Amino acid sequence: MKSFLVDQDGYYGEFGGAFVPEILHRCVEELRLRYLAVMESAEFRQEYDRLLRDYVGRPSPLYYARRMAEKYGCRLYLKREDLNHTGAHKINNTIGQILIARRMGKRRVIAETGAGQHGVATATVCALMDMECVVYMGRTDVERQHVNVEKMRMLGATVVPVTSGNMTLKDATNEAIRDWCCHPDDTYYIIGSTVGPHPYPDMVARLQSVISEEIKRQLLEHEGRDFPDYLVACVGGGSNAAGTIYHYVDDERVRIVLAEAGGKGVETGMTAATIQLGRMGIIHGAKTYVIQDNDGQIEEPYSISAGLDYPGIGPMHANLAARRRATVLPINDDEALAAAHELTRMEGIIPALESAHALGALKKMTFAPDDVVVLTVSGRGDKDMERYLNSD
Repeated sequence: MKSFLVDQDGYYGEFGGAFVPEILHRCVEELRLRYLAVMESAEFRQEYDRLLRDYVGRPSPLYYARRMAEKYGCRLYLKREDLNHTGAHKINNTIGQILIARRMGKRRVIAETGAGQHGVATATVCALMDMECVVYMGRTDVERQHVNVEKMRMLGATVVPVTSGNMTLKDATNEAIRDWCCHPDDTYYIIGSTVGPHPYPDMVARLQSVISEEIKRQLLEHEGRDFPDYLVACVGGGSNAAGTIYHYVDDERVRIVLAEAGGKGVETGMTAATIQLGRMGIIHGAKTYVIQDNDGQIEEPYSISAGLDYPGIGPMHANLAARRRATVLPINDDEALAAAHELTRMEGIIPALESAHALGALKKMTFAPDDVVVLTVSGRGDKDMERYLNSD
């Protein structure tokens, strides 16, 4: 059987690859040639595992959500990535990439961020490893994620507000790539999701795969078997989803459900539902689905969630959708807000707006009473409190 994981050329089916400016070819190629050897070395594994345990606080709990399970008629477990240090799954990736950057002799780190969680996680590991840190963030997101911006600054990062486009994640990524083009020798770019040129989608998915690794062990303990019937996660670029499904992606017993940002509705033009609306294109160095007009110009995405308003999708997830391995559901802003309030009132867990999209998918699914469902709560809702208070 052909695997849904990356092939030796950096592709997931017809999606992926590395389409980069000549000036960055050497940087990307250097990373491609070294990342697996570094990640598979005993020294890296030992340091990475130790930091995940003692610094991040892993393993994150797999919590049986009793009241929600009763409501939705299944055995519902929540993978609590919101309980990690810095409040989201992003730290799993930044810890790993900073260790790779250090082994490659880089001293300066750049990153892009939307919701701010990846920016905070990058600033955190740069403080830990005493590295210079520059984070690019769209001005729209700087305003709606003010607390995360102040955290980054407190951690010693320089936050650069980006004023091009609609001043969100896509534009922040563009500026980070421009910076990298100007400083290819001493700078390492920590991409926050399973996007960008190969090897980034594979590297980020491998670093996040600790999520599904733990789910296997934890389900065995809870249910006496190491696989669920359903895995549910939100997708923007796709890193928490990639981590959730990594060790199950080729296991056909497990159904994969991905929730993308419907915005104000797929038909309104105010949306970030890339898999519903996207066509094949190239964005930020990878061939994947992109929301674009008839001339191939990338259209501005919209979502209430700063972490999901991206006009592309990671090539891994594009391939899962194209080959019908995953069911992809667009979840609108109002559906996500309602799901966030529901989890808060029923289980006492305030989720990030991104995670609320995954929760919103439950209403669109039908389960058997003995179905085991694992849903990843990718982050906590502190950063979204103003939005929640205004919607209550």
